[in-house]
Amino acid sequence: MLRAVLTIDGEQAAPAVAAISPEAGRELPRTTTEIRRTDQGAEITICASDTSAMRAAVNSYLECMKVVEDIGELTR
Repeated sequence: MLRAVLTIDGEQAAPAVAAISPEAGRELPRTTTEIRRTDQGAEITICASDTSAMRAAVNSYLECMKVVEDIGELTR
C-alpha cells in the first residue's frame, strides 16, 4: 500500500479542510483518505493500492487545495 501525506500550514488550513472534506468522503477507486487538523494546520493522508490510483488521488487533492488558495487570494 502506498501512502502520501499532504500538509497545509497557516491560515489556509481551515478553509482547505472545509472545502476538501466532502471530497474525502467520496470514494476514489483503490484509495482511502483521511483529513485531520493539526496544531500547525491540517494533514491529508492518502493511501492507495497502486501508483495510478495514488497519482489520481494526489492530483485531485492538490487541485482542490489550489482552488482554495486562489479563492483566498481573490478575497484578500
